[in-house]
Amino acid sequence: MNDTGQHDPVGPARDGGSGSVNIGSMSGGSIATGSHGSAVSVNRTGAESDARHEELLRSVRELRAALADREHHAEDIALDGELADVEAEIVRTGAVGQGRLVRLLTGVRGWLGTRATAVGAVASATAVVQGVAQLLG
Repeated sequence: MNDTGQHDPVGPARDGGSGSVNIGSMSGGSIATGSHGSAVSVNRTGAESDARHEELLRSVRELRAALADREHHAEDIALDGELADVEAEIVRTGAVGQGRLVRLLTGVRGWLGTRATAVGAVASATAVVQGVAQLLG
């Protein structure tokens, strides 16, 4: 503002420079001004999930990462597809249906019984089984 109390769009800034910002309309996003300006924008898509679903989601993502590091067999590809479906449902709705949980549990158990698996993948698979078991009660 200038000394008369009116808005002065190009008046001196506190840092000695001059400038202005005029935003007519904005939806989403972030804006930062000034020599040390900083803007942070956090956008969330999908629904919020409870702690058990968040834990399952972490475990699913860890197992998918472990599968990606392995030689791909048909069982790995099938399990990854089931894991991807569970991940998408949790991200989209914040939860996962009982039928999908049962399919995932069956798929992970079957995958574990097919052959010797890498230690990291077994640990990730065990975490998925535990998360599913908690949600199924």
